[in-house]
Amino acid sequence: MAVTIRVHLPSFQRFIRIDASGFQNVEFMNNPARFSDVYRFRVTFECMAPLEDDLEWRLIFVSCPGDEELDQELDDCLVGPVPKGVNSFEFEGCAPDPSRIPTDDVLGVSALILTGSYKDQEFVRVGYYQNTEYDNEEMNITPPPQIMFNRLVRDISTKPRVTSFSIKWDVAQQPGTSVALGAATSAPVPSADDISNDDDKMEVETNGKS
Repeated sequence: MAVTIRVHLPSFQRFIRIDASGFQNVEFMNNPARFSDVYRFRVTFECMAPLEDDLEWRLIFVSCPGDEELDQELDDCLVGPVPKGVNSFEFEGCAPDPSRIPTDDVLGVSALILTGSYKDQEFVRVGYYQNTEYDNEEMNITPPPQIMFNRLVRDISTKPRVTSFSIKWDVAQQPGTSVALGAATSAPVPSADDISNDDDKMEVETNGKS
């Protein structure tokens, strides 16, 4: 059934139409941090009806726009079974593998993407900008000839882009409501092309029927 999901992320609060209801709060617990540190954050959501299967969450690092082969899946986790009510979990993902990042793409802006799926159907995608630089001004002005990863720090933007997808949930239809069919299969793994080039703009998109 199509209901309203309230998504709350750092620095913004909006309502989106999606095929389940929930309150999602994505809170980064160690930002900014060193480049080699793990990503640690907490996700909170409210489920209006129990779900039969687990929710799958994936964390993806995108270093090179336009080349999805260089995307790195840092970690994934299954959360479930999901009862009705407010649920919260902490997610920890490893740092990107430096050997898989082109030298020209190490410094500057990259993308960090969190996706949520149910029964192999992606229902939400949250994209953040990540800025990587050296930990002191002198090295940023005159970078060393070879990347010194032990001196790099990262800072994740608090203005994400959120895209929601209509999917087939297993929530029983209620009297007087209609069923939103939506997309029956998972959306493609996102790349940096999916994120707006406007650093100061937060976007919320919806796809599929509601």
